[in-house]
Amino acid sequence: MPLRLALKVDVDTDRGTREGVPNLVADLRAAGVPACFLFSLGPDQTGRAISRVFRPGFFQKVSRTSVVQIYGVRTLLNGTLLPAPHIGRRHADAIRAVRAAGFETGIHCHNHYQWQDHLMKWDLAETRAEFGAARAEYRRIFGGEAATAGAPGWQSNARSREVYDEAGLLYSSDTRGAAPFFPRIDGKVFRTLEIPSTLPTFDELMGRPEYPDEKIVPHYLSLLREDRLNVLTTHAELEGMGRRELFGQLLAACRQRGVEFVRLDEQARAILANRAAIPIRDQGMAPIDGRSGLVATEG
Repeated sequence: MPLRLALKVDVDTDRGTREGVPNLVADLRAAGVPACFLFSLGPDQTGRAISRVFRPGFFQKVSRTSVVQIYGVRTLLNGTLLPAPHIGRRHADAIRAVRAAGFETGIHCHNHYQWQDHLMKWDLAETRAEFGAARAEYRRIFGGEAATAGAPGWQSNARSREVYDEAGLLYSSDTRGAAPFFPRIDGKVFRTLEIPSTLPTFDELMGRPEYPDEKIVPHYLSLLREDRLNVLTTHAELEGMGRRELFGQLLAACRQRGVEFVRLDEQARAILANRAAIPIRDQGMAPIDGRSGLVATEG
């Protein structure tokens, strides 16, 4: 079986939508590589993420990933000293252009900061309202419902799973894990197929002494497996901006290796064609190497 790799692109910020997304569209089209772009569609309050300073590992990650250089001072002040730009209203044409270019699109969130930092404190009504706002903005831009979603910071729980099921999504990508599954939380099995990210992200490797830039591409190649769907989460602000050249090297190396790039929506439909064979896995929260805080994981 050939090595299969699916790419999803998390778009977190106003600047990432404006600059990183067009860059990635151009680079991916030039390479003939499909991807699923997941958009943050409401206000960009990135500056409020400073509240994460109390999470274990936050300062270490900030220092090694050059956050200010990558995101820019303007983005890091959004929602605090500067007004929070509304991404969907400002960049609807740019967002629509992604689908027009042949790429899959879906929902990352409405307000990235709010979901990543407050989901675990919300009740079902609050979770439904936040995801509902993202759905409404997606409908306004595209004229129809989103078929997929992927949560900011891999923050997912029973309440967010409930609203995903209500939305009738084809699949979601909220977790870190090994293979597609139906999530079970506190004994309840949810019906939205989950396709986890199987590979580390660029920002989980960047700046670490064991992963200088020249070793990152070989490391990714070493992690690809023939016996599963490999899924890499990228970010418009990293692979589309600050680490664009390195990402291009990864795409070229994968092509040379004979990797088959696949669409996540097509993979989801193929998996769901044999629904009875899809395993049920417990979803929990756990730390992962290179990232601060806890993330949703398979098993």
